[in-house]
Amino acid sequence: MSDHVFFRPLLATSRLEVEMPALITGTAAPMITLSDAHGRAMNLADQLQRGPVVLAFFKVSCPVCQYTFPFLERLHKAYPRAALYGISQNSAVDTERFCREFGVTFPVLLDNAKGYPASNAYGLTNVPSIFFIAPDATIEVSAVGWSRRDIEEIGTRLAAAQKHDPVPLFRGNEQVSDFRAG
Repeated sequence: MSDHVFFRPLLATSRLEVEMPALITGTAAPMITLSDAHGRAMNLADQLQRGPVVLAFFKVSCPVCQYTFPFLERLHKAYPRAALYGISQNSAVDTERFCREFGVTFPVLLDNAKGYPASNAYGLTNVPSIFFIAPDATIEVSAVGWSRRDIEEIGTRLAAAQKHDPVPLFRGNEQVSDFRAG
């Protein structure tokens, strides 16, 4: 089995295949422990005992991350009991500034230690990289860059976990890209 994710977004005149390495669906999620800017730790194994977890890796300077995180905030607002964590590769100060600027209120953890241990454990080469992890630690959605379809799929899975209908994340008059490479 390959350890690459393939996105095949439809373009106006052709089909594009972009190869971006990251852990793929069906892979066991690496168990990580990270802390937020205030030193509060999150242990993935503990979180998975409560239900699925969404991890969204990012850098504050990434324009696709800046595009994506307000939509992740919508997921957080739609499913407030869901375990959704941003994972920043930047300093606490820069991360807090990013969260204020882009309206992020869900927990954000720091992966800014030398070598980015969590990012490397998940095989990141691009951000944003977003993973929906089932309680059995299986990665069920692996998204690199912005993928509207993957965000909708994560919403559907969060709704199922909370036993209610999915909440629409996008407004009818809103222009939302289908795909943006990270």
